[in-house]
Order: sequence, then structure tokens, then C-alpha cells
Amino acid sequence: MNIYVGNLSYNVTDTMLHTIFGEFGKVMNINLIKDKYTGQSKGFGFVEMEKQSAAEEAVKKLNGRAMDGRNITVNLARPRGERTQSKQRRW
Repeated sequence: MNIYVGNLSYNVTDTMLHTIFGEFGKVMNINLIKDKYTGQSKGFGFVEMEKQSAAEEAVKKLNGRAMDGRNITVNLARPRGERTQSKQRRW
């Protein structure tokens, strides 16, 4: 089950995310999104958990929790096809 994590401090690392999400179950993968030119975090990422029940519990308990001075946003990630197209560039 894939989880979206937003409003992250630029100082948050994969290890930090693994630690807090690991409290709820086995973390399969962490993808912290970074700027391709600078390598700096963009302030959001995705955490993949083994079990859906663990992911749902993590969302319920971690959404709004303070982490490195910011209240993080935690939601079940939507598949790529369900995203809105409002910020699409038109040439």
C-alpha cells in the first residue's frame, strides 16, 4: 500500500520516515522526492508498506503529527491516473 507524505521539512531523511512508519508495520520502500538539479528535498514523498491495515493505521495516527518542526500530511496515495490535471502546461 502506497502512502503520500507531504509538508515535510527539507531536513527529513529516508531513515527518519522509515523510523516513524516502521512503528506501524513493515516498510517496503521509501521514495523521498528530490529536485533533479540540486538534490534538495521537495518536501514530499511516498512510503510503501507491506500491509494495507498497517498503512491505514499509519495514515490515521501520523496525519497532522509534528515532524522536524512541521505538521506532516499523510494520505493514502492515489494512482497516477487519478491525479488532477490542473497544473498541466499548455504550449
